[in-house]
Amino acid sequence: MTADAAVRMERMYRWQRHIYDASRKYYLWGRDRLISELDLGPEEHLLEIGCGTARNLIVIAERYPEARLYGFDAADAMLEVGRAKVAKAGLDDRIRLAFGLAGTGIERVLFDRPEGYDRIVFSYSLSMFDDPTGAIDSAVAALAPGGRLHVVDFGVMQGLPAPLRWLLVRWLESFHVHPSSAAHDRLAERRAADGAALDFQELAGGYAQLMTYRLPPDRVAQ
Repeated sequence: MTADAAVRMERMYRWQRHIYDASRKYYLWGRDRLISELDLGPEEHLLEIGCGTARNLIVIAERYPEARLYGFDAADAMLEVGRAKVAKAGLDDRIRLAFGLAGTGIERVLFDRPEGYDRIVFSYSLSMFDDPTGAIDSAVAALAPGGRLHVVDFGVMQGLPAPLRWLLVRWLESFHVHPSSAAHDRLAERRAADGAALDFQELAGGYAQLMTYRLPPDRVAQ
């Protein structure tokens, strides 16, 4: 993600942050399904890239009370809301938030995790990035051996009627959201070199997509 993209998101979310969680629950499908399928073990460390208001991290913390959680975002306005919500939930000791740009290789440094993360999550963030492929590569490089990358995002909607698909794509573009197959294509491309497994599911005619990328326990991503 570029600095210009961060400025764009800061401008967009300066006002939207106040209604973000209340409005997004109606169309960001699959987030809670991803969380329910994480099956986090005791003391596992999870990073969310593009964590926004920390909504997902708070839900994860409540569902998996022994997990250690981290999140970064390129919009200070969203992080301000996120920090207030984390404090209100009494989770300051388990959730750490910071400003950061995806795809810049900062994941291990930002929270002093040279050993990497057991899990990394993208939830409806990759479709907003100028370079989703770079963000994927940077995230996979930050996984510990045996780590997993989890993605939920808009799909290419090929199973929807063409007029509805056209309307949805135009509407999403007004929020600087660009659904594509870039994340799946990149993970499929690098799967053999990483010795990884890739699970892929579509929801609602391709409206949303869920992916899990698993590194083997004896392998570091290439």
